[in-house]
Parts: sequence; C-alpha cells; structure tokens
Amino acid sequence: MAEPWATLGIDLHVEPTGPGLRWGLTDALREAVRSGRLAPGTRLPSSRTLAADLGIARNTVADAYADLVAEGWLTARQGSGTRVAAREVVPPSGRAPHPRAPARPAYDLRPGSPDLASFPRTEWLKAARRALTAAPHHALDYGDPRGRPELRAALAGYLSRARGVRTGPERIVVCAGFAHGLKLLGTALRAHGARTVAVESYGLDVHRRILAASGLDTAPLPFDRLGTDPGALSGADALLLTPAHQFPMGVPLHRDRRTAVVDWARRTGGLVLEDDYDGEFRYDRQPVGALQGLDPDRVVYLGTASKSLAPGLRLAWMVLPPRLAEEVAAAKGGVDTCGVLDQLTLAEFLTSGAYDRHVRATRLRYRRRRDALVAAVTARAPRAHVTGIAAGLHVLLRLPPGTEQSVVQAANWRGLALHGLARYTHPAARAEPVDALVVGYGTPPDHAWSGALDALSAVLPG
Repeated sequence: MAEPWATLGIDLHVEPTGPGLRWGLTDALREAVRSGRLAPGTRLPSSRTLAADLGIARNTVADAYADLVAEGWLTARQGSGTRVAAREVVPPSGRAPHPRAPARPAYDLRPGSPDLASFPRTEWLKAARRALTAAPHHALDYGDPRGRPELRAALAGYLSRARGVRTGPERIVVCAGFAHGLKLLGTALRAHGARTVAVESYGLDVHRRILAASGLDTAPLPFDRLGTDPGALSGADALLLTPAHQFPMGVPLHRDRRTAVVDWARRTGGLVLEDDYDGEFRYDRQPVGALQGLDPDRVVYLGTASKSLAPGLRLAWMVLPPRLAEEVAAAKGGVDTCGVLDQLTLAEFLTSGAYDRHVRATRLRYRRRRDALVAAVTARAPRAHVTGIAAGLHVLLRLPPGTEQSVVQAANWRGLALHGLARYTHPAARAEPVDALVVGYGTPPDHAWSGALDALSAVLPG
C-alpha cells in the first residue's frame, strides 16, 4: 500500500537519460525548461513526490534540483517550493513563431452575433448551481445522443409556447450549433439519396459549403418583395429557408408562400429545413410563428442559443419528424457530443423563467439600438434607405447604385467592420445587383454604440 504522501503533489512527465540518474534527471529537467515545455513560474513536484513517481532515491531528485537552482534554471524558496525561474526561453530552431492574432476592429457592425456583454452571467451561474445540485450522478455519463432529457423536455415546452412548434421531447435532438445540425441533416439527406437542396438567393455561404461537403448541390430560388419564391422548386429534394426573418434581406416569408412551401413538401416528399435563427426578436408585433407548425412531418425546425444568449455555448436544437430523429442521433456517433453541464443549465434557465426574462430585456435593448440606427441614418445619410427593421439583430441598408464596395473599403480604413450584401449573394442567383450593407447592431457593447453609429454615418454617402 502506498504511503499517504505518495498520492499528493502534482504530475510531471520527465524521462531521465544519460550515464547516471542524477545527471540524466538534471539534463531532462534542464531541457524541459530550455524548450519552454516548463514555463517560467511553473511549480515542480516536491523531491519526495517526484522520487516516488520515478522510483528513485529522494536525494537524487534533491541533488538535481540543487544543481539547476545553482545554474539559474530553477528557484527554491521556503514555503513556495521549487519553481521554474523567470528567464527568457529561446524556442528551438525551426519552430514556427506564434502567429499574431488579427487586430480587432474599433467598431464591429457585422451581423450574426449578440451583445456578449449582456450575457446573464449572474442568473446563468445560479441556474448552473441549481442544475448541478439536482443532477443525478448518471447525468455525467456519456448520455443519450439526442441530448439530456431535461433539456429536451424544457425545449419542447418553450418552443410550443413561444414559437408555435408542434413537438415532444422525443422529436428533439440537441447539437453543437446550427452548423453542426446542418451537417448532420446533410448526412441524413444524402443517405436517403438526396442530390439537391434549394436555398435562398441570399444567405450564408458557410451553409452552402456544409451542404456541399455532404455531397449535395445547392440551387438558389428567386427572391422578391414577398420573400423567397418557391415556384422553382422542381428537382430539389429539400429546401433550406429562413421564413420568419429572411437573412439577410430581413423580410418574413409571405403567408401564401409559406403555404406553397408546405404543399410542395407534401406533394413531392421533400423536406423543408427551417432556420429560426432569431425568432425571439420581433419588435413591431407578435413574432411570426414557426413554419414547422403547419406540418411537423415535413418541416425540420432548427433553433439556437447563439443569438439569444451566446455563440460560445455551442448549443442548438433540431425538431425532427420521427423517422429522422433516430437517424440524426445515430449520425452523432452514438454519444452526446454537447456539454452535459451547459445542457442542464440551459434546461434550468428555461424552466425557471430566467430565459424569458433575459429575452424580454435584450429585446428592449436591441429595439432601442435599432431605433437609434434608423434615426442616425435618416438624419445623416438621406441617400441610404433602411429596410428589414421589424425583427432580428441586423438591418439592410440600401445604398446608391455602385457604392457598396467603396463604402465597405472606407469602413475598413476607419476600423469599422462592415459586410456588404454581395458577400451573402449566391453565385448562381439570377437577381439584379443590389448595393447594400448588412448592418448588425447586436455586437457592440452599450458603451460603444454611439461611437459605432458615428463611424457608420461617416462612411455613408451623404
């Protein structure tokens, strides 16, 4: 039986080599410090602990430490143990230098992210504490690939109440973000023989790349003032759509076209993938309900916490027809690939009402930002026209013809991150070119919002 002291201390991987243990250990430790593997300030195990780990005499370790202290590689002080000395470490030749992180823009008005400073840290911590206290031990095991049952039950209740989704927990699969869910769906569609997914003329290129990686072609549909036109759906096996708030044009899909999309799916056996990326943030009237409510067996609903809470949580969910739920869960590899603790916390956050309170508070904050943005553009840039303002975290800012590229370039020179509409246009879309900016108003923290508006106004055509 090991002595009690042998189980204490810290772990250190070291392999003594050379003609003798003392010199071999000294050389190995010196090289670990020289190479940077042991960083300055790192505390080393006590001589007794390291001797026990290596199966050598304690005096051998103590002598090696003393040699390295004398050489200046280590320091030893009463009460603080033996540590790596603070000194410049020269990396081995041939090692590539660490790349510098790209400079952060002074102001960021790119769409796609919320105000991360508004993340409800205090309430989230309270929910995490309650959830972890109540969680059974087996909740920390590998788990169901569909996700924790507590979260799926909480999502079923919330989505039914707030978004008009028709579901039960058995239809829900939790995934690590929208992109992960789309990848799983692409795999399932290809396994069923699908070849082509119809997409909107305007959207994220990363979604098209994910589908292409699954072996699926994407075909753009026409777009007009009523939203995406499903009249050209012939030949498609599935449709990826943002019906509540088209990204990036900002309009909801007209009710007649919502019906036409579902009729197409029923008639052809196709599948509609509904991206409800910001469904909670409707400002001028009640939110547009989920398309999935019209036909739960032909529409897959995809939602995410990335806009309402934070992208870094990597939590999203799919509401699937029963025939697909098991296939998609199996495509996750038979285990739950999302963090259990965050799932349990989000479940508690939903059921306690904290999520609703957070969404209401942020909805009010974003509405005020939207109003300030519209007022600033109207007053300072009368040649620009703001559209798509009824919902979401971005607006479409239409520009005079031929000015989009020059405005984006001028913004970059001023340290203002902006995206033009061209960035989101499908390369095969048959649409007249539109000069516009897709301006996100979620990212800047409150203290930087007025500065961001000033920077935007300075680059817009007068």
